[in-house]
Amino acid sequence: MKQVSYILILIFCSFSKVDAQAILGGTNAPIDSNSKLIEFLSAETYNVKKQDSMDFLILVGHVKIKQGKTLLFGDSLILNTTLNTLEGFGNVHINDADSVHTYADYLKYIGNTKKAYLRKHVKLTDGKGVLTTDSLDYDVSVKIGNFKKGGKLVRQKTSLTSTEGFYYGVTRDVIFRKKVTLNDPDNTIITDTLEYNTYSQLSNFISPTKIISKTRIIRTKNGNYNIGTKKGYLYDRSSIDDSTYTFLADEMAIDDSLGLAEFRGNAIYKSKDSLSFDLMANNIKTDKKKSILLATELPTLLIKQNKDTLYVTADTLYSAKISDLNKPFKTVRDSIGITTDTSLNKYFEAFHNVKLFGDSLQGKCDSLFFALNDSTIRLFNNPIIWANNSQITGDTIYMYVNNKKPEQLKVIDNAFAISKVDTTSFYNQLKGNKLNAWFKDGELTKMRTKGNAENIYFALDDKQKFLGVNRTTAQSIEIDFENNEVAKVVFVNQLVGKMSPLGQTSTENMRLKGFKWLEDLRPKNKYEILSPKN
Repeated sequence: MKQVSYILILIFCSFSKVDAQAILGGTNAPIDSNSKLIEFLSAETYNVKKQDSMDFLILVGHVKIKQGKTLLFGDSLILNTTLNTLEGFGNVHINDADSVHTYADYLKYIGNTKKAYLRKHVKLTDGKGVLTTDSLDYDVSVKIGNFKKGGKLVRQKTSLTSTEGFYYGVTRDVIFRKKVTLNDPDNTIITDTLEYNTYSQLSNFISPTKIISKTRIIRTKNGNYNIGTKKGYLYDRSSIDDSTYTFLADEMAIDDSLGLAEFRGNAIYKSKDSLSFDLMANNIKTDKKKSILLATELPTLLIKQNKDTLYVTADTLYSAKISDLNKPFKTVRDSIGITTDTSLNKYFEAFHNVKLFGDSLQGKCDSLFFALNDSTIRLFNNPIIWANNSQITGDTIYMYVNNKKPEQLKVIDNAFAISKVDTTSFYNQLKGNKLNAWFKDGELTKMRTKGNAENIYFALDDKQKFLGVNRTTAQSIEIDFENNEVAKVVFVNQLVGKMSPLGQTSTENMRLKGFKWLEDLRPKNKYEILSPKN
């Protein structure tokens, strides 16, 4: 026993006398002034050997050594006391007095620089994630490791794989490079470069990235997504492609845990279903669970069809399920059968400064309600509809849509229709309590008014010369149109009226009470209603 103690004393004394340089791969490396000599703590057996002017300590069986706060374990270790290096074989384990642990079948460790080279069945764990690879270079002093021959990180149900990677023990970040794939129960992320934090579970994207989640695919090249909280922020014109819609925006904020999202900067929503509705705005908020869309900052709704798209703009556009309305919803359409298709359980609302533009019809009002289940657009608060040469106003206007094209207008209270006669300053007029107008292929074909009906009509002869002004009242008046011109006028019950020569009729008698020609308010094209100046 005294002899063994004496040998150990000689070994430790020889350690204290070491003053050499670490050599790795034939390259001289300066000694880290902050490093300490490797100290032997315990082993089942040991052997001292001298070879080529080098002193070796061969340790076998549950070997434990240390350098400063760093502990090293292994089945067997060969310690070069001259160069302050070691090689470890079998169940090698390094711990730096914290939660980061590394394991391997083989280790080469440079004590002066605290660099560890781990090979075969390498595992690194920081208490949250477990990184496995066959080759890991690890700097114990700064807790940075890297692998270049493939690695895999597992944290609970999340796994990441890549060809190369860097682990930062201080921040718990892992940067994966080349053929990166992240899998968890809800998402698959495919990219070339990804930064992942094992504690926060935040993933940062700095290269083109695809995030696949059931029916949804997100494409981005700059942003982040937290696997734990399911919240993400995407930049640089990212996109979302779902089974029923696509989204494109300069910036996106997503909360999958609540089903909420916000899209900022030239945001575009495109529906994929047969309804074909698109929405554009600088800000769109969504609630996927409730099927809510809220668009502000120059929002525009596009009701698409084969030959004519109806553009709707307002200060605010809102969409949700009809079944979630706080007040009972009454369908008003009885001209076509109402389907029970659940995809039609949707409505759109527009608030303030509402404008509509289509090639065959334009409109303006202060608020709008469009229900898909009865294909009716309701216009409130000073609504105006322009169709070809005609202008229609009233307290409330219902526009029935068939195949997304206007089929019928129903004007409720204070109905007033005005049609300009060619390029003249004369106007045919129709006024009453209620009014209906019918369209075919977007062209106005008929008008009918009931209740206190009044009419001013400029009669023409066969050569399209003015015969005079016909001013009439009746219980009901019906006008037929052909090629956007008045073809026939029919008066029903209580007819009172007269024809006056054009030259003998004053301008005042050519206007019904309440006459207002509002052509200046009419949207001239789709670009006009999209302009923030209008």
